[in-house]
Order: sequence, then C-alpha cells, then structure tokens
Amino acid sequence: MMITVQEAHHLITQSVTMLGTEELPLGQLQGRVLAREVRAPFSLPRFTNSAMDGFALKWSDISAASKESPVRLPVTGKIPAGTLSPLPVAPGCCAEIMTGAPMPEGADTVVAFEESSGFGAEFVDIYKAPKERANVRYSGEEVASGEIVLHKGATLSPSEIAVLASFGFASVPVHKQPRVAIVTVGDEVRNPGEELSGAEIYNCNRSLLESACRSIGIEPVLIRHAPDEKELLREVLELALGECDMLITAGGISSGEYDFVQEELSALGVTKKFWKIAQKPGKPLYFGTSVEGKAVFSLPGNPVSALVCFVEYCVPALCALAGKSAPAKFHATLAEPFPSDKKRHRFLLGSVRVEEGQLWCTSSPKVESHMITAVVGSNCLIEAEPSADPLVKGSRVRCTMLPWSNL
Repeated sequence: MMITVQEAHHLITQSVTMLGTEELPLGQLQGRVLAREVRAPFSLPRFTNSAMDGFALKWSDISAASKESPVRLPVTGKIPAGTLSPLPVAPGCCAEIMTGAPMPEGADTVVAFEESSGFGAEFVDIYKAPKERANVRYSGEEVASGEIVLHKGATLSPSEIAVLASFGFASVPVHKQPRVAIVTVGDEVRNPGEELSGAEIYNCNRSLLESACRSIGIEPVLIRHAPDEKELLREVLELALGECDMLITAGGISSGEYDFVQEELSALGVTKKFWKIAQKPGKPLYFGTSVEGKAVFSLPGNPVSALVCFVEYCVPALCALAGKSAPAKFHATLAEPFPSDKKRHRFLLGSVRVEEGQLWCTSSPKVESHMITAVVGSNCLIEAEPSADPLVKGSRVRCTMLPWSNL
C-alpha cells in the first residue's frame, strides 16, 4: 500500500530512537551533540583583572590628569598575568599591570599604557584619566558560578568547545555518532575507473551516499556493492547489518525480476514499516527495522531519487539517532512555475537565493529521476503537495537545503 510523505515521516519518527552516550575529549567533540547541560564551575572572570596593559591605581588620584598637566605617581609594583600582587596599591601610588593580571587591593582603575610615559621607571606620568573603574574586568561579570553555559542538545562547534576549555572541562558526555553502512546493488554497475562494456553504467550512488554522509559529519563504517544474486546479496546485507546503526541501500528495491533487496532483508529478520510513498521521484522507498531495532532505508536506484530520499528521510533519521534536531524546512517564493503532480508529492532539485531581503527559488529544468546533472548548481530541494495544476510564479513553496550547501 502506498502511503503519504507525512505518514512516512511519522513511521520513521516512531521507529528511530536516540543512541546512547559516550565521554569524549575536547579534540573529538567537533559536530557532536551534548548529552547534558553544562554549568559554570566558577565565575567568569574567575577574579577581577585588568583589561589591558597599563597601570593599576586609584581613580581619584589621577582624575584631573591631562597632557598639559600630567599626574606623576610612584610605581610600587609590577603584576604580570597569572601572578597575584603581594602588596596593595597605596594611595597616591600605582602598579604596572599586564592584561589579565589580577587587580591589586587599593586600585579601582587601569590607565592604558598608551596614556602614560611608559613602563620601566620609578615614576610614571599619567596624561589622561579614563572613566572611573575603566579597563577592569570584574569577577562574574560574564558568567556567574553555577550558571548554565551550554544546554543539553547543543551541537558542539569550535565556539562551544572553546567555552568548555575556558572552564577547564577536559571531556564531556555526548550522544554517540550513528554508524552507517552503505550497500549499492546491481549487476549492471561498475566502479568509476573501470572499463564499461555492453549496457553497463558507473556506480554513482555509492559515491553520492558516501559523500552525502560525510557532508553531515558521518564517516560510513562499511561500504559494499552486491550483485543481483540472492545468496551473495544476503551475505553483504547481513555483514552490513552487523556493523551499523543504520543501513542504507540503493537499487534492487523496485518490482523488477531481479529486485531482491526487500526479500533478503525480510529473510534477515528486518520488519517492513512501509514500501512505496506517494511522491515523485522516490516512490519505491523501503523503510524497516532489524531485530535489534536498527533502521534500514532502501533507496531507489535512480540517483536523483536516491538523493531526494536521503535528504528527506535519511538525514532526519540520522539526526534523531545522534540526538540533534533535523534541518529546518523553510518557505520561498517561486521565481518560475513549478511542475506539480496531481497525485503525488513533488520534489525537485533547485536553487534558493536572497534578493532584496526575500527568498526566491527556481527548480532545475532537468526533472527526471535519472538526470544526476540536475544537482549541479542546485542547493536545495523544492517540494509541493499534489496539485492538478502547475504552481505559478510567485507561489510559496517549502524548501530544504542540501546538507552540503548554503544560501
């Protein structure tokens, strides 16, 4: 029975559950999803310190300083970064201080080095008084001790990793990365670089799915090709299921005489959740779960169909396994008519762009599911509900960015 796109998403969401967690060091956190909130173990700054190189002093001692009438103060100490001052700054005196060094007792302001006669002398002339309490970073002014600095579910980028390092975290718990196995199927395909003969074609789907996984930060754990031979196909599928959290196959899932994938998955204990969606392209999409609950997606062999199904269904499922939100869909305005389908949900590769503050999109003129060059110049999927009439220019449609593309 053919189901709708919405029903397919519902069945996938019900079947795919988040993986467990693991503790990883800072150097391995890029792109991973935080499994718990992180609270500041101390205030930031941890102590009141100088915001620049200069002189720590009492503002009232230099409030009238100017270039024409500088204020001269004895220099009674030097405070490098990382060093506590052993002595307070007495009234009418000052101390050399470096950026990040703790403020000494008795001082409330820092005069920048550039507004003075310079370092290295017993006395310094102050040429300009800043505002009172200027150039001082106060303890806790950025973050209070115990405050949440990173929320559970945050995707860790260099920014978040820098915050963790600033608070001394050497490692944190994150959701496990999904292990993905890729199996392409078909006697007619050869690997790029090999010689073709007869009616053979090159295996586009293997490279497509491998690089698509990498574009979302997932390195496939196993990549294999299987012939249209039941026993050999079953061996490859069994091997792949044993290595992964999600199996993605391409080819051999339609209704042809040599399409054995669904039959062999069933023989391996995979429970079919659906096969065939009312969409174009990508109608013969299969989804099931193994005995261990592993997700299995069998994509059509036509490369554009495989790409559409990967972006629309596999990417959200991989995000769910990894504990992160699926990429958000958004609306854009058609710059040209869109060839909708009266019975099926229509997907087309296309491009979306910003013009005068508005999002516009244009579908690729190459609309057939075997036309892989339609992806060249495309950065999104454009979709429309079933409709008896083409959507006209100016209509609003939903779009999804291709995982490796940006506006």
